Amino acid sequence: MSTNRILGVALLILGVVLVLFGLNATEAPAEEITEAFTGRYSDRTMWYLVGGAVSAVVGLALTLKK
Repeated sequence: MSTNRILGVALLILGVVLVLFGLNATEAPAEEITEAFTGRYSDRTMWYLVGGAVSAVVGLALTLKK
């Protein structure tokens, strides 16, 4: 297994974990109150969601690249 494929799998797993943390954070009571008043999630939650999505996409690309 090549180094790029190993790095890709690691990034994919990290991305999925970060997205799950972000989704879990969106259901927290304090986050729901913030979202109700401002119409958006907190910066920390957004970093989890966006960072996890980007990491998962890059990891998937590295894993599938020949």
